[in-house]
Amino acid sequence: MSIQPGLRDQKKAATRAALSDAAIRLARQAGIEGVTAEAIASEAGVSTRTFHNYFASKEDAVLHRFETDVTSWVARLRDRPADEPIWDSLEAVVLAIALDPVRDLESLSAEMALIETSPALLARKLQLEGRVTRILGEAIAARTGTDIGTDLYPNLLQMAVGAACKSAIELWMQGDSGDDTPAPLIHEAFAMLRAGIPEPPVP
Repeated sequence: MSIQPGLRDQKKAATRAALSDAAIRLARQAGIEGVTAEAIASEAGVSTRTFHNYFASKEDAVLHRFETDVTSWVARLRDRPADEPIWDSLEAVVLAIALDPVRDLESLSAEMALIETSPALLARKLQLEGRVTRILGEAIAARTGTDIGTDLYPNLLQMAVGAACKSAIELWMQGDSGDDTPAPLIHEAFAMLRAGIPEPPVP
């Protein structure tokens, strides 16, 4: 009995996610240098051949979650109302990411730290970012009537929003903000961006 195309795609996505999660767990425990494709496959309960059917390398497996996250962010942005101001749309997307109950921010932060401490992962991430950030920039350009290839605005906007999101979440994770979620810091970050990041008042 053949598997329906939709179910087949779901099964493939689940296997890919399981392999990526296994790669991240093992890399956090032993470092990416101490992880093998065989170990990842065993952790995920599949064969090494299956691993290679989904990923060309262990670095690709670790970074798969990052790539799918960015794809999800782009989809969220495209789903926002077409007449909504771009700043409002981007703030809503960032809030949805930060408050997503499925994604644990501490785990996400640990994944980013893992990537930044591994030269092999960082080099691969930089290659990947060039592609996925362009997709996000293209979505911003489409919403603002600009050109990602010639206009500074969509390129600058995506970088500014990414920095604001990262700064707000990292500050919140230090535990000194007094907030239950990073939402207030995200609102504050976007308010600063909208105002051109004015200098703080002199005490």
